[in-house]
Amino acid sequence: MRASGILLPVFSLPGKYGIGCFSDEAYRFIDFLRDAGLSYWQILPVGPTGYGDSPYQSFSTFAGNPYFISLEKLISEGLLTEEECGQADMGTDETQVDYGKLYKERLRLLRAACGRSRHEEEADYQAFLKENDFWLRDYALFMALKDAHGGADFESWEEDIRSFDKDALRRWEEKLAGDVRFYMFVQYEFLREWKDLRAYAASQGIRIIGDIPVYVSHDSADFWAHRELFMLDERGRVRMIAGVPPDGFSADGQVWGNPLYDWEKHAADGFSWWIRRIKKCKELFDVIRIDHFRGFDEFFAVPADEDTAKNGTWEKGPGIALFDAIKSALGETEIIAEDLGYVTDTVRELVRATGFPNMKVLEFAFDSRDSTGATEYLPFRFGRNSVVYTGTHDNETVRGWIDNILPEELQQVKDYLDIRTGDPDEIVDKMVIMAHTSVADLSIIPLQDYLRLDNSARINHPSTQGTNWKWRVKKEQLSEELCARIHRQMKLYGRER
Repeated sequence: MRASGILLPVFSLPGKYGIGCFSDEAYRFIDFLRDAGLSYWQILPVGPTGYGDSPYQSFSTFAGNPYFISLEKLISEGLLTEEECGQADMGTDETQVDYGKLYKERLRLLRAACGRSRHEEEADYQAFLKENDFWLRDYALFMALKDAHGGADFESWEEDIRSFDKDALRRWEEKLAGDVRFYMFVQYEFLREWKDLRAYAASQGIRIIGDIPVYVSHDSADFWAHRELFMLDERGRVRMIAGVPPDGFSADGQVWGNPLYDWEKHAADGFSWWIRRIKKCKELFDVIRIDHFRGFDEFFAVPADEDTAKNGTWEKGPGIALFDAIKSALGETEIIAEDLGYVTDTVRELVRATGFPNMKVLEFAFDSRDSTGATEYLPFRFGRNSVVYTGTHDNETVRGWIDNILPEELQQVKDYLDIRTGDPDEIVDKMVIMAHTSVADLSIIPLQDYLRLDNSARINHPSTQGTNWKWRVKKEQLSEELCARIHRQMKLYGRER
């Protein structure tokens, strides 16, 4: 069935207190999607973020971001006061997230709410502890230990806790019992509010596309507590890290720094960790987008002591065996394969074997640096079992993109769209329409492209830090006029829900 949705991170929602969250504005955005005739809301990973604020470098692949907890809900429950929240400085620019201020103020308020809460007496909380025991205690202790060590990477902790010695961990858990309980409370509140929001979305006919990175962060509870599942040297340190090789976009390639999985060990126990991970995602989302899907076919391994990716090598991933195991354990799972970048025949075969839809990004179709792969992103090359985007969170907005591409590339865009004027807004609008008119079953448009915004609204510029993951939409930008314009397009191009 043809359908469409909007890509908008939770942190980009409007609202008070410095960041988009599960407040009334999230519910209003769902109403906006419903009234626009849309069927999907695609978000970015919702895990707790660390250094650099990237949702793709989380302290846990199972935990939720404490910043997304609605302070308004805590006020309504009597756990915080409007005066307390109003006096907290979480930034004054409604279009940008100030993570430094959030870190100081929002966690302080959540600690106050935890101290006043009687959640430990609730049956729902006890059920939550039992259902999430396989990750929750490790994560809560990991975060409490990070606080006790001034936020330092766990590799700098004392040897006994760095190496996950059970006796040492028991002593520290007793010592940090209050902090451990706090981090458990945060996860309980996050999940409670998210389940309410997701239930409301379902009641309005809106499905949520979640997003997970293939890899976990080095500085995470996942790696700390389960290092046996990763490629380590004889000292138990990371031996190889993730990245991508040099190409036309980067002469040095990219070094991501994530520890790489030891896929033989995962396979030996039936991929149990991955099954638990996907099961958790199915509890949170209707559809799961897996970032860097090609890593399941082949992954690029860079020696951990290298500063560039020049000396990396391609290694074989788990292939279809992983997804057969997931299907056997969990049944059918709706997954979108992010297969962007350099795609080989074996990657294409893996995607076909899984049956998952893959991604088509229209900006890539006109990139003169990618002469071999660009044409597969043109709409007449699509198959129906695909998801088409104008761009993603890692790309420029379409408006910013047309400002920066080469003159000959811009002319190709105008020729393809049959545009004879130089009006950039017309190009943006027609790129959106090109996505909707394609045969792809699903079209996803970043909200910025509907708003015709330039790169000041860009979400992420890969391999940079300091300016990413900050953009927020203003409440008034989600106007009735915009809603009506999108709804007309949904009717015209057969995507109305």
